[in-house]
Amino acid sequence: MSAATSSTGGPLKKKPSAHRKYIPTCLRTVLLPFALAALLTPFTFAQSPRASGTELQEFVGTYKQLNSEKRLRVLEKDGHLVCESVEGAALIAVPLVRAPSGDLFEIKETYNSRQQVTFFRDRSGRIAGVNFAGNSYLRLISDLASASSSETSPEAIRSPAPFPGPAPSRIALELSNRTGDFANQAESDVFILFERRGRIILRDSAGIEHQVNPLQFVKKGEQTSFTYTSSDAGGAWVLAFEQHTGVPIWEIFTQVGPYHRLPYSVPSGSTNVVRVKPARPLSEIRKEALAAAPPEEKGSFRKSDLVELAPLDRSIRLDIRYATSNDFLGTPVYTQARAFLQRPAAEALVRAVRRLEPFGFGLLIHDGYRPWYITKIFWDATGPEGKIFVADPAQGSRHNRGCAVDLSLYDLKTDQPVEMTGLYDEMSPRSFPDYPGGTSLQRWRRDLLRWAMEAEGFTVYESEWWHFDYQDWHEYAILNIPFEKLDLAKH
Repeated sequence: MSAATSSTGGPLKKKPSAHRKYIPTCLRTVLLPFALAALLTPFTFAQSPRASGTELQEFVGTYKQLNSEKRLRVLEKDGHLVCESVEGAALIAVPLVRAPSGDLFEIKETYNSRQQVTFFRDRSGRIAGVNFAGNSYLRLISDLASASSSETSPEAIRSPAPFPGPAPSRIALELSNRTGDFANQAESDVFILFERRGRIILRDSAGIEHQVNPLQFVKKGEQTSFTYTSSDAGGAWVLAFEQHTGVPIWEIFTQVGPYHRLPYSVPSGSTNVVRVKPARPLSEIRKEALAAAPPEEKGSFRKSDLVELAPLDRSIRLDIRYATSNDFLGTPVYTQARAFLQRPAAEALVRAVRRLEPFGFGLLIHDGYRPWYITKIFWDATGPEGKIFVADPAQGSRHNRGCAVDLSLYDLKTDQPVEMTGLYDEMSPRSFPDYPGGTSLQRWRRDLLRWAMEAEGFTVYESEWWHFDYQDWHEYAILNIPFEKLDLAKH
């Protein structure tokens, strides 16, 4: 599918937002019975000099108990350290007061008694662990990496796309299955959980990112209960959920209530295609489309020179969904499983193939030239909520001109399609080429495809990561020739 216009630089301005009303930070202090925030009595820090945030950063990190899976997390807030831990169903946040000795801190309790918290260092001088409440905790290795190595937030969409760099590492399936789009009961607020550098990031409805880290997990057979928290100074996110082996998680409990996985946010590996149910019988819509005429166009156009794609290169594969029932209408609309482009666009596509081969990928073509009557079928069959993903027949589509292609990647070694951030023809925010969710590897593949295509004169469509328009599309007229007549047509 596609709408009538393509991206010429800059984010989509009219697309429906995946992030709805932002939850005020003050509400995140609400207590829930299942692994939610329970703060201790506030402390005063007047008796200890206030340290700078820079001085305290070397203590910040996650620490694991030597003989169990229990974890502590040390944060810096307002010039002081706070130690967080999970006790039963509560997240306990304990402010630390720095003692005169550099690595010694104290917990000031309500009865004017003090309990010492001592950090210890390794041979290189880095903080390696902490003694807390009579137990020793070692700092996780991942927290010893320098802050400069952290990945920056994704840049705004722009064309042509830059090279996305080396491929990220593949992560465990159970971690991948913790990513997704989740909404509260009324679906008035949505957050995205995604993976970056092996860590889970929560992107809230205001677009603000929060790194959430595991504090505690309890394993019972094949079922594991997890608690994750963020380190926000104004009120942390607390996430609690259960995962059976490595299967996807479907519900998350937070300090402001439960959130469920949205229907479009299907688990990894799903082949689900969201169906559109036309308001009228499809046979009726097809009959009307075949009898209709494309819009009249004025001006001079290049002579059409459609080229069939499959014979051009052995690594070009076809998966023409519209010739099968595995499409968003649930029934075939093409009479033949073929793909065509105007010759300059087809030659540019072959050059993109050459760019991708060193990375071990080939191109999987879903659609190319599309007769105009098919565009009218899509438009008339799709409800208002999905119009952003289909072209208005009154304007025509770049597909109708033979200058647009829908495609993805497949692995040259396994001959299998690769996982992207969303599914082909999915009508959801996951279809946007700047959608921040999914895993690092999924986003990298999507961005690699975009880099290869845009380097050869195509531009990604701002609502669909799989749709690319060739630069000369406006020089060709709208066509309405069925596939079975292309070989005989004189145009």
